[in-house]
Amino acid sequence: MQTSTPAPATSAPASVVPTQARSVVELTPGSAPALAAGGGAVVLVVGAVLVSMLLAVAITGITVAVVAVVLRLLVKDLQKGR
Repeated sequence: MQTSTPAPATSAPASVVPTQARSVVELTPGSAPALAAGGGAVVLVVGAVLVSMLLAVAITGITVAVVAVVLRLLVKDLQKGR
């Protein structure tokens, strides 16, 4: 019966990676209005999507309410006929 012993761990020298300087984005006088216009466009698009979703939910709710009233009237008429 043989027992195996683990090999001694050798530490490899840590390699040092030089960090590169990050590029800094500078706003020029012409790019600030363009950035503001882009942000405004995003707000308008997101707002339009949210309003359309709210409108769809409202229309669905009204439709369900109308169907419920019609079904209630039909059931009332069927029970009255008996």
